[in-house]
Amino acid sequence: MTDIRRTVLWVVFTMSLVLLWDGWQKYNGHPSMFSPAPAKPVASAAPAASVPASGSLPAVAGTAAAAPAAAASSSQPAGEKFEVTTDVVKATFDTRGGSLVRVELLKHLTTETHGLMDPLMRLVGLKAPSGFKPQPVVLFDAATYRPESGLVGTPGAPNHFTLMNVVGTERELRDGAGSLTVRFESPEQGGVKLVKTYTFKRSDYAIDVKHEVVNAGAAAVSPQLYVQLVRPTAAESSSGYMAPASFIGPAIYTDKNKFQKFEFKDLDKGKTDYDKHADDGWVAMVQHYFTTAWLHNAAGPREFFVKKTESGLYSVGQVFPLASINPGASASAEHVLYAGPQEENKLAELAPGLERVKDYGVFYVIAKPLFWLLDKIHGILGNWGWSIVILVVLLKIAFFGLNASAYRSMAKMKAVGPRINELRERYKNDPQKQQQEMMRIYREEKVNPLGSCLPMLLQMPFFIALYWVLQSTVEMRNAPWIGWITDLSSADPYLILPILMTASSLLQVALNPTPADPTQAKMMWMMPLALSFMFFFFPAGLVLYWLVNNLLSIAQQWLINRQMGVQK
Repeated sequence: MTDIRRTVLWVVFTMSLVLLWDGWQKYNGHPSMFSPAPAKPVASAAPAASVPASGSLPAVAGTAAAAPAAAASSSQPAGEKFEVTTDVVKATFDTRGGSLVRVELLKHLTTETHGLMDPLMRLVGLKAPSGFKPQPVVLFDAATYRPESGLVGTPGAPNHFTLMNVVGTERELRDGAGSLTVRFESPEQGGVKLVKTYTFKRSDYAIDVKHEVVNAGAAAVSPQLYVQLVRPTAAESSSGYMAPASFIGPAIYTDKNKFQKFEFKDLDKGKTDYDKHADDGWVAMVQHYFTTAWLHNAAGPREFFVKKTESGLYSVGQVFPLASINPGASASAEHVLYAGPQEENKLAELAPGLERVKDYGVFYVIAKPLFWLLDKIHGILGNWGWSIVILVVLLKIAFFGLNASAYRSMAKMKAVGPRINELRERYKNDPQKQQQEMMRIYREEKVNPLGSCLPMLLQMPFFIALYWVLQSTVEMRNAPWIGWITDLSSADPYLILPILMTASSLLQVALNPTPADPTQAKMMWMMPLALSFMFFFFPAGLVLYWLVNNLLSIAQQWLINRQMGVQK
């Protein structure tokens, strides 16, 4: 058992050194071993559907669009760009395709990041503040990804490469107004016209998008409408320095298969497994804290696609068949384009399963109720920092019995420690006899060497789930706690919480049984010091969570040790 523990400790220590080396590499401008390469600017991608002669739903996978195939040409005329502003977003439109090409979230500001040595230098006053000025978060633009829509199924029909005309001049949501509308009309192409109408609502990130198809020709037509999200690859390290990375990439949801996400590396290999046809569902492009999704809640046939295109871009989208349109008639389809933060409660109201874009890791079933409880506490206290403290206290109360059992076992181990050390020295040349005598002492003192492990293992999923809740909750961004902690999603600028965290970890080592092996005993003291560097760069909310958990564990363990006479 000692050898196993020693091996585990060395593995953890080695991984810590690897992470520190990786951080040093990033600080000096070298590529990270874990973060993706910087993204290339997005070029528009053709929709992934081709139109079969039968006029049925298009076969998406592995095909290229018929109508927008000319998109690769650099001779395409450029459109004009203009901005519209509401109380929560600044949106940039392009008349080429009538597309929304950039969104800034005015209520969500960028947070300052620190290099590997910045917090240490700031602590000792060797580096002045950077003069960082928060700016609105850019959710998507030409360098990350963009939503697109258009028509296929009718040769020459308007798509997201078509130059369209803007109708109306309203560019700002007026005081007292509840909505702002932006309307585009295409010229007649392939006998049809496409009208796109975007409706922004006050204090809302959900944009209503209406696609209206007018048959301007002499024969009936049956076009198909596509909506898609296109990007090159992951554009950012999603969760901050050394924190577990939240998922970045395309996702599909249907009532049958629920939430499915697709890694870029799997799309590179063509490894996708999903139902291409359904009567419900939506598509999204997910990143840390924010998401963009095309939503269509009305029941009806649609075809999904997610793939890496021939031009090297990644696309996810849907194709909707429209009813046959007679000459002079029109048909329309209404969608919602959500472009905003992953506010779980609001997402759940927009579409079934949309809250799943918030990445809770493998312990989703535990993390979701933990967030619910954290949200309720915040509703009472109004401060996310104190809400974290109260939630950890409640978890410690819930697991009080398990922890007490573990700490009693550790206290017994510490009490018999001197006898075990004497026994090891006496039988150091006879391992078999040594093991027999150790087991005899454990039986006499009713000590279970594994008694401190099982209770900890049973509650680990809950604390890991809480960790994911804290690191994926967008409400933590720019949320203050007390004093110097003005943003729970950023690192503590003065390292006060990490230093307290390190001190609490060392105190825990002092309360634990001392290993008989001197090398292992030294390792137990070195580990908190080595791991403390990681906490220098963790978001303050996560460090606060671990610190409170440590302090409560120390208090409980100290009381049990004293009750059992292990220490004064």
